[in-house]
Amino acid sequence: MLEKLNMDRALDKETYREKKGQLGEELAVLQRTCRELGIPVMIVFEGLGASGKGTQINELIGTLDPRGFQVYAINGESEEEQLRPFLWRFWTKIPARGRIAIFDRSWYRKVLIDRFDKVTSKEELGYAYDEINSFERQLTDDGMVVIKFYLYITKEEQKKRFQKLLDNRETAWRVSKGDLRRNEEYKRFVRMNEEMLERTDTDYAPWTVVEANDKRYAAVKIMGKAVEVLREAVERKKAEERQMDAGLAAGYVPSCLSNVDLSLSLDKEEYKEQLNSLQRELSMLHSELYRRRVPVILAFEGWDAAGKGGAIKRLTSCLDPRGYAVHPTASPNDIEKAHHYLWRFWRDVPKGGHIAIFDRTWYGRVMVERLEGFCTEQEWRRAYREINDMEANFVNYGAIVLKFWMQIDKDEQERRFWARMEDPAKQWKITEEDWRNREKWDQYVQAVDEMLLHTSTTYAPWIIVEANSKYYARIKVLRTVVDALKKRL
Repeated sequence: MLEKLNMDRALDKETYREKKGQLGEELAVLQRTCRELGIPVMIVFEGLGASGKGTQINELIGTLDPRGFQVYAINGESEEEQLRPFLWRFWTKIPARGRIAIFDRSWYRKVLIDRFDKVTSKEELGYAYDEINSFERQLTDDGMVVIKFYLYITKEEQKKRFQKLLDNRETAWRVSKGDLRRNEEYKRFVRMNEEMLERTDTDYAPWTVVEANDKRYAAVKIMGKAVEVLREAVERKKAEERQMDAGLAAGYVPSCLSNVDLSLSLDKEEYKEQLNSLQRELSMLHSELYRRRVPVILAFEGWDAAGKGGAIKRLTSCLDPRGYAVHPTASPNDIEKAHHYLWRFWRDVPKGGHIAIFDRTWYGRVMVERLEGFCTEQEWRRAYREINDMEANFVNYGAIVLKFWMQIDKDEQERRFWARMEDPAKQWKITEEDWRNREKWDQYVQAVDEMLLHTSTTYAPWIIVEANSKYYARIKVLRTVVDALKKRL
C-alpha cells in the first residue's frame, strides 16, 4: 500500500511560501476559535525514522500561540509506566478543553517499534489495536478532535537522511542502532506499519498519510489537513450549540435528524435529465460489477411513505433482472422467529457480481421491535454490535454496503398518507398500523438517532436522504450508488 504512493510530489519555494502563509494565518484563527469554543485537540505524528516528524511539528506550530499547546516526545516506557496499563501515560496527557496536545510518536509505538523490537508480545498485540481504537473512540465521543499524520519516505531517502545525520557529530546521536536495523529490514517494518494503518483508520480518528520525501510538500499537506479538520470541528460545534439552543427554546430533546435540510428539491425537467443520465451509467456499471464479481448490498430504511419503493424502482429499472434481487422485509414468520434474528438476512447475502436490495432491513431490531416490545432492552442494545459485526463481515468478503435513511417530516408524511387513502390504486399502501406508528413519532426519532449514532461506520455508513422532494431523493440515491460503484471499480 505505502510503496504505491507517488513519492515524487514536490513544491517549489514560491508556491510553498504562499500556501504556508495562507494556511498559517487560518490555523492561528482556528486555534483561537477552538479555545473559545472549548474544543480539545490531539495531533499525532507517526511515521518512519527520519521522515521529518520533528521538522513538520515545528512547521505546524510556527504560527500557533505557544500558550495554547504542548508537545510530547514519546520514547520507551519508564519503570513507572511499565507498572501501569500502556495507555495510562497518554490518558494523563490528554489536553483540557480548548487546548492542543501534539505527540511526536504516540500510543502507536506499542504496535510499531515495540513490536519490531519484540517488546510487544503476540498476545499483547492481539488486544493492543482494540484498546487503541477504544481509547480514540472514547476521546472523540467526548468532543476531542484527533488528527493523525503518518509520514512516509522511501528506503533510499531514509538511508540518505540517516547518513547525513551520522556524518555530523552534532546530529549523529539522533540515529540509533534500532533506526539502522529498521532500515535494513525496511520491508518487514513497513508491513507492520501498513497493518497498523489498516486496523486503526476509523471514521472518528482517520489517518492522513503524508508523502514526505519533499519536506515542503509534506508541510503544506499537513497544515492543509489540520485546517480542514479544525474548520469542520468548529462548524460542527457551532451547529451543536445552535441546535441545543433551539431545542431548549422549543422544550424538546434535540435530534440529529432535525439538521436535515428537507427544502432540497428538483424540478421535473432537472429530474428527468439527471435520471436518464444516471440510469445509463448505472446500467454499464452493473455489467462491470458482474464481470469483476463485486457484490453489492443496498439497505433502505425510513419513515412510512418516505419513498423507499420509488427510489428502489428507479434503481432497478435500468438493471439486468438476472443480476439483482429485491428483498422486502416483513414481520418474521414462525420459522424465522425460531432462528437468530439475523439468520433470514444472511440467507439473502448476494453472490459476487450480484446486487441485493433490502426494503427494510435488520434494523427493525432497534426500531420497531424495540418500540413494540418484541425484544428485550438487552437484546436491542446488543444488536448494535451484532449488526456492525455482520456488516463488517459483508465488507470483508468484498461487498459494497450502502445504507439509506429516507427522511421526511411529519407533515409531509400525513399529506402522503391522505393522498394514498384517496387514491384507489394506492390504498393498499396505507394500513392502520401506519397511522398507529405516527402516534409514536417522537419515540421513533429517538430510536433512529441512536441507530444512526451506533451503526454508521466507515465501512457501512448511513446516507441520510432528504426526501420531502421525491425527485431530489431518487436522484440522490442513484448518484450515491453510481459514485460508490465507480469508486470501487
